[in-house]
Amino acid sequence: MKRENEGLQQLGRKTEYRQDYAPEVLETFENKHPGNDYWVQFNCPEFTSLCPITGQPDFAEIKIAYIPAERMVESKSLKLYLFSFRNHGDFHEDCVNIIMKDLVALMQPKYIEVVGIFTPRGGISIYPYSNYGQPGTKYEQMAQRRLEERQMI
Repeated sequence: MKRENEGLQQLGRKTEYRQDYAPEVLETFENKHPGNDYWVQFNCPEFTSLCPITGQPDFAEIKIAYIPAERMVESKSLKLYLFSFRNHGDFHEDCVNIIMKDLVALMQPKYIEVVGIFTPRGGISIYPYSNYGQPGTKYEQMAQRRLEERQMI
């Protein structure tokens, strides 16, 4: 099946950047290998959001890794979505959890984890981590195990 037939709106078009948080720009396409367990990882080294208290910019590398089920996130739409945080005010932990929850709602992956590696602010770095595994499956157990085993970077 060609990508044009999957209803993708962003791919191949002139890029229009949103000015605030825009989960509606996220798009998916069919996973051609839903019976296989495999990792897909995205790194966004230029993530920016705003401190909700001071309005000053916060910079981070956002790492997203997931095991897809039936649907996968389209990379250009993910880029536009992550860029939509640029003028959005939220704490580091909130950004990471919002990203994870939006991606779970969008594509219902078998497993997903999101980490934010934020640059120091006032001499302190914050690296929030969140994950999710489909309830009642080995992926739920995997999420619990990975969370418990998570070590400092």
